[in-house]
Amino acid sequence: MSDDRTSVLGFALSVADAALEPVPLDPSQVIAGTPEVSELVLSESDDGRVLRGIWQMTPGVVTDTEADELFVVLSGRATIEFEDGTALEVGPGDVALLTEGAKTRWTVHETLRKVYQATV
Repeated sequence: MSDDRTSVLGFALSVADAALEPVPLDPSQVIAGTPEVSELVLSESDDGRVLRGIWQMTPGVVTDTEADELFVVLSGRATIEFEDGTALEVGPGDVALLTEGAKTRWTVHETLRKVYQATV
C-alpha cells in the first residue's frame, strides 16, 4: 500500500467502488474461459503471513491451492469444488472458510468480488 492507509489507525472505503490492481494468473491454472483476477491488499502483517484485502475474478474456471482463508462475497456468484467432491455455492452476503492446502476448482459464473483475510 502506498497511500494514506499506511499511516492511520483505521480507515473505511467502499468495497464496491475500490479500484483493484490486475494480478497475473498462471495460465496452467485456467481450465475454461479467459478469467481475469484483480486485488487490493488493505493490510499485511509485519511478517507478511496475514493478508486482508479485496479480490475479484471475472467469469471462467481455474484451479487453486488454498491458503487458510475467511471471505465474504460482496457481489457475483461462484462454485468452489474440492478434490473430495464437496462443492460450495457462494454469492452476495455469503461467508466462507477455506483450509490451507485444499485443492479447489473455482467456476465463476458472474464476476465475483470478495473481502478476505488469509494466512499464508
